[in-house]
Order: sequence, then C-alpha cells, then structure tokens
Amino acid sequence: MEHQTLSFTCQARYFQLGTITPNTSQVWFVLHGYGQLAQYFIQKFKVLQDHNICVIAPEALSRFYLEDVASRMQSGNNRVGATWMTKENREMDIQNYVIYLNALYQKVMTSAGTVPVTILGFSQGSATASRWVADGHVAFQRLILWAGIFPPDMNIDVSKKVLHDRDTYVVYGKSDPFLKDSRFAEMNAIAASLGIMPRVITFEGKHDIDQATLLKFI
Repeated sequence: MEHQTLSFTCQARYFQLGTITPNTSQVWFVLHGYGQLAQYFIQKFKVLQDHNICVIAPEALSRFYLEDVASRMQSGNNRVGATWMTKENREMDIQNYVIYLNALYQKVMTSAGTVPVTILGFSQGSATASRWVADGHVAFQRLILWAGIFPPDMNIDVSKKVLHDRDTYVVYGKSDPFLKDSRFAEMNAIAASLGIMPRVITFEGKHDIDQATLLKFI
C-alpha cells in the first residue's frame, strides 16, 4: 500500500465580532480549544467590542461528535466540536491550518492596515497559535497563551526570531485541572530555549476565559 496526498481548494468558516473601521483600535484573532466551536467561543470576547476591538475567531478544520454513537443514541446529544489536529497525520493537519490561518489573516488585515494585532490561543489553541506565529507570515504585537503552553515541536531557531520583540503572556486559572506542575516545567523549558520570559497572569477560576482578566489586555 502506497501513501498518496492530494492538494485541492477547500472552504473554512470563521466568526467575527465588530467590523474594521477607521475607529478600530485593535484586531484580535482568538483560537478555540479542543472540542469547541468558534461560534460559541467568540461569545466570550463580546466585552472587547465596547473598546473598538474587532475579534476574529477561526474554526478548526476537523469537526466531530462529542459523544460516541452509543452515547448519542441514549442521550440524544448530537453536539459537535472541532479540533485543530490529532496524532493521526498531524504534520499535514498543522500545515493545512497554518495555510488557512495565513489566508484568513491576509483577508482581514487587508482592510485593517497597521492596526495592532493580538493573537490569543485557548487550551489546544495555544499550541496552534504558537505554530502559526512561528511560521513568520503574520505581523502581530502580542501573543497570549490562555490555559495552554508552547508546543514541544516548535522550531526553536525560527521562533526565537519571531518572538524576541513581541509581548508574550501565559494566562490561566488557579484551579485549572489540565495544568499541572509538569506542564509548567515544560513551558518554562521551552521559553528558556526561545530566550523569552512570558508574563504570567492568573485568576481565580478553572479552564475558561475570565472576563475581568480579559479586560486587563485592553
């Protein structure tokens, strides 16, 4: 059996809060976590609209039912989530979503000009955001890893050049069940390799977007 690949044009959806106008102060690209959908994730950022911030929420290219067939037959729950990648054919998934995110960036920023850009990744979206910015095709001022860390497979040499003069933050809830000491140790080791020291911001909460903490970035 021979493994083959095929390139083709496809469509992807994203959601937007606010419009790009001469009064737009910032543009935020917010990347959801595992099992989420962009149309619901973006609702957590509505508060930014009051500050002339346009929010763009791309959705991961792979969607799936959150419960297996047997569970769905019993519960009637047909909820769907999305994922940026899995362990299967991961390199191709990463390449595809970087191409997709670069295309989205170009579309949005064509009308935004030199407005400051923040890229926020939540949970699994943190790794996605990190790989995306490391690709080097987006101009941004701030990277926020919220409830997530740098991925261990980042290209260190390339990422150093991209991140050395950018503001980088790590944000998490003190009761987040998914962030253990081992994850923070991994994060610190990668940050040291990158030659950066992300600013750490915590809040009283779990694995979620905290509104009061979000407003600190205005």
